[in-house]
Amino acid sequence: MISVNVTKGYDLAISGKPSSKLKILKKPDRVAFLPERIPFIIPRLLVKVDDPVKIGSVLFEDKQNTDLKFLSPGSGRVSEINFGPRRVIREIVIELEKQEQYADFRKMTDLEIRTLEKESLIKILMQGGVWPLIRELPFRGIADPKIQPESIWVALGNQEPFQPFPEVYLKGREALFSFGLKILKRFGVPVNVSAPDHLRLQGYDIMITHRVRGHYPAHDPGVILYKTKKSAAENIGWYITGQDLLAIASLMKNGHYPIERIAVMAGSRAQNSGHYQTRVGVPVADMIPGLSSDESCFAGGLLTGYEVNSTSFMGLYETALTCIPKGDQRELFGFLRPGFGKPSFSRTFLSRFRKKPFDMDSGMHGEQRACVNCGSCTKICPVDILPQYTIKCLGADAIEEALAHGLLDCVECGLCSYVCPSKIEIRETLQKARYEYHKEQR
Repeated sequence: MISVNVTKGYDLAISGKPSSKLKILKKPDRVAFLPERIPFIIPRLLVKVDDPVKIGSVLFEDKQNTDLKFLSPGSGRVSEINFGPRRVIREIVIELEKQEQYADFRKMTDLEIRTLEKESLIKILMQGGVWPLIRELPFRGIADPKIQPESIWVALGNQEPFQPFPEVYLKGREALFSFGLKILKRFGVPVNVSAPDHLRLQGYDIMITHRVRGHYPAHDPGVILYKTKKSAAENIGWYITGQDLLAIASLMKNGHYPIERIAVMAGSRAQNSGHYQTRVGVPVADMIPGLSSDESCFAGGLLTGYEVNSTSFMGLYETALTCIPKGDQRELFGFLRPGFGKPSFSRTFLSRFRKKPFDMDSGMHGEQRACVNCGSCTKICPVDILPQYTIKCLGADAIEEALAHGLLDCVECGLCSYVCPSKIEIRETLQKARYEYHKEQR
């Protein structure tokens, strides 16, 4: 087993940690697939409003690769197809029927997996709708089946507040997880399983190859790859979360498109906090009844997710909902107060000496100003890039210099934006530049 020590990073001491108790969420009346939340694809619709669908029916395909299919997370009728600006497909909403039906896929045994060719495996995963669960570094889009990666990373645990605990979604599923690893090994490259140093799971320790120690985002496959790679050839790697690996294994073991998910609700809503057994595409309103206009709710994570409301749905990759107060109210003479209750990366406030978690909100607590070269973003960057210089290069359209500063090593963790005293959205700038560069490369 290899130990990986990540010296940089930062842990948000935020209150509202969910309990590990698993609750069963009732079946929703409708679910949705969100094409808009899947990067680097150009969807082509294969259904229209009022079409009947089963769980596992094809909803749309990628125009760039028509073998890449995206399947229905529910059985019933397509009730809405909602578009955004420039006809971007935002939601495909499905009204569920009482007795849902499944589209059938091929079941496979351990023996069949051991003799399965790589090309056949890719075809099965694409037709079964689970290929999008395998992502590719450094751009974090869906893995390109034409590329042979140097390695595949399976990430157990996520240090961003707040994500499902591995000990909850892995409990009692050792055999299925092991089956999933056998599937990944058919790609013919090393398969690495990374886990936080403190995580001890009976039945899983023998499968873990890398133990990771460090602050957020030490868990991230991009960070671990950066710390362990020995050549530029290793920059391209595939990764998948532990829960998504269970979904792939479930498809091939049971022959049904996997819709089950364990999602977490956390933050200021202590009464709803916890882990929920639910499904892909569940409405946000089913997880958070009566969402207030005074609250901000984020799907996918506080630093890397996006804001949702009571009419939204959970996307394919989102397994966390975090609610916090908006925090947009003014504070009288706030500049005169010592700030013991104000979270801050700098030593400006007395909160530096506080050990308890903070009741954070989503307010900016200031306005954007010019970069002052304080170096805070560099101090916490886990992959040692120079964010402040990188965004200045991008502003001057000097893409080669931005690449030299480490643009492609960025793991989009969001810490640079969080610690920036000038309130500059550094992560958003870097993410957009990476997206545009990837489009040009394709």
